[in-house]
Amino acid sequence: MNKHFLLMRRMVTQFFVFLYCKLLWRGLKFVARKFTGRCELQRICYNNKHGARRTLKIESSLRYSKNELLQSSLSVHPDKVEKTIDNIMALKRINPDTNPQLGISLQASLLQIVGYRSLVAEVEKLRREPYDCENPENEKMLMKLWKELRPDTPLTSRISKQWCEIGFQGSDPKTDFRGMGLLGLHNLLYFAEHDKATALQMLHDSLQPKHNKTCFCFCPFASSRFSFAIVGINITDLTYSLLVSGALKTHLYNVAPEMPSLLHFQQTFCYLMQEFHRFWIEEDPSDIMEFSRVRSKFHRRILRQLKNPDMALCPHFSASDLHLVNL
Repeated sequence: MNKHFLLMRRMVTQFFVFLYCKLLWRGLKFVARKFTGRCELQRICYNNKHGARRTLKIESSLRYSKNELLQSSLSVHPDKVEKTIDNIMALKRINPDTNPQLGISLQASLLQIVGYRSLVAEVEKLRREPYDCENPENEKMLMKLWKELRPDTPLTSRISKQWCEIGFQGSDPKTDFRGMGLLGLHNLLYFAEHDKATALQMLHDSLQPKHNKTCFCFCPFASSRFSFAIVGINITDLTYSLLVSGALKTHLYNVAPEMPSLLHFQQTFCYLMQEFHRFWIEEDPSDIMEFSRVRSKFHRRILRQLKNPDMALCPHFSASDLHLVNL
């Protein structure tokens, strides 16, 4: 009975603390507007540079607004963003002629916000679409992946143990795409095509046994091999989880001037493949059984980096139109 009473008292206390903080925050916003003559959106746009710092604050302001128009602006169609900005300016009684930069800043940030939502939907659709061996386009992509990674070795047949040479688990790769669907294949092929040198190097390293430093010989019982294709599908899953959790907003809001696209997602995947390759070598695992531990540690490291609102994760290859920056 005492425990129940203490629990209820704690819940009531927490509620009143929350209510107090909420009222205090609204009071502070009211005072700030009276003192500066600017609404919260104006203060955010004028006091923060373009990128994640500005867009994350605008997104939060719109989400927690009491006004339905402001809340609904987060989910408008991209084609209606310009009209939505006009409505927001009218609602806030802001003259667009005397505040031209405000409308431009709001529009850029709102395009990033709705673009991120669209990207999540596009990526989710690819993830849910299973590999279909009866689909000529699916088969064409798979064959292209083989040619990119094994240009000098013809594939003897569609069902073949040769697929293990590029890191699939069996003789038919379609079974390995179950978890990530076509998204895994799209990412692997993009990596092989647009960062071919790194992909081939990573594939080569994945097939090398770990060198026994004490006896200066190759020890088959201390192999650090990993399956290239399976790792690619795993890193696809990691990139996907960062996207749907919202962790990638920091990166994408910093690198996409307006709407993030599937291209940005695939370039991020390439970066994570490159970085995981380096991380695997740094960790120097004793065998493939440590893969889950290394992957989890790598995931935590990326999450820590993305907590910095000025961080951008960018792949290091010439095909990318991004640059490695820590703004």
